Amino acid sequence: MAGPLLPYGRQTIEDDDIAAVAQALRGDFLTTGPLVDAFEAAFADKVGARHAVACSNGTAALHLAMLALEVQPGEVCIAPSITFLATANCARYVGAEVVFADVDPLTGLMTPDTLAEAISRVGDRRLRAVLPVHLRGDTAELPALAALAADAGAVLVEDAPHALGSTMSFGNTRERVGDARHSAMATFSFHPVKTIATGEGGMVTTNDDRLAQRLKTLRSHGMVRPDGADPWIYEMPEPGFNYRLPDILCALGLSQLAKLDRFAARRRALAARYAEALKPLAPVVRPAVRPDWSDPVLHLMVALIDFAAAGKTRRQVVDELRARGVGTQVHYIPVHTQPYYRDRHGPLALPGAEEWYRTCLSLPLYPGMADEDVDRVILALSGVLGL
Repeated sequence: MAGPLLPYGRQTIEDDDIAAVAQALRGDFLTTGPLVDAFEAAFADKVGARHAVACSNGTAALHLAMLALEVQPGEVCIAPSITFLATANCARYVGAEVVFADVDPLTGLMTPDTLAEAISRVGDRRLRAVLPVHLRGDTAELPALAALAADAGAVLVEDAPHALGSTMSFGNTRERVGDARHSAMATFSFHPVKTIATGEGGMVTTNDDRLAQRLKTLRSHGMVRPDGADPWIYEMPEPGFNYRLPDILCALGLSQLAKLDRFAARRRALAARYAEALKPLAPVVRPAVRPDWSDPVLHLMVALIDFAAAGKTRRQVVDELRARGVGTQVHYIPVHTQPYYRDRHGPLALPGAEEWYRTCLSLPLYPGMADEDVDRVILALSGVLGL
């Protein structure tokens, strides 16, 4: 192995993060306490939303969004096939059916055309929600997707765990991912490889007061305290879940959120270095395409590789890169090909998703990387591919 392994992603935890958690551990609250409110307020301010509701992880955030919208069994949600399993599974948790949309094979994103085609397969069922994914950190074309969803009687729920810090411009308006300008809600994850980390953790942002209150109630067993009741009294109008995020993790989240601008700048600088360094490897290797409206803070540095032209399988490339100290990952296996959904819906041809999967490989990208680490990755990749 040529030097220590560079993973495809990792957290950046510094001494002040550790100190913030230690201070929380010395406080009165380990579970729900004042740091939850503080993290939510700081996050809402950072992304420009009226409300932010913290929860235990990104999957819980998606599930809470479906519960808050009161999506019913037999109704339909549309999700892109290129995403993590949770985007589709959250609809199944509430009994809704999933219709998978294809993606652009060069960006991995759901597009207005692929959404329109997916809507045509909904049939006479009620479409409740469309879940565009801001894949890698690049943003979906929200105004056009929102218009299509509204025409079909549905709302958008942005699946945005890859895109904290990303911005987008539609017309002359610069928008922040999470401001929920075009959507009912946006969901985030603070898994260690995401832009900020709490270990596990999630957030839902919204500008709707009623949805925010439902999210807060449903994350804590569905319990409410009636006005004027004795202090020990609680009622459960409907069952919820234990999806709370502890004070300890919110302490880490607050510390990490304060570094978001620095982390974002570093990710952008590394992505720019990758883009320049990959040019000599074209056309066999190309970075995933950035849409014109998107100014991403990339969570994933995805290279699209013509493995056949290189005369190697992806497995060979992955193994040989690892032997040279470069870790990689594949994001993602098309969800519509997973056994559960294939058995449920039968075979489905989504050529854009299948082409994306054939060519994608995520290269190392995280703020702790040095510029020279990018050069090391490119040298290893060109050597493995014989370019």
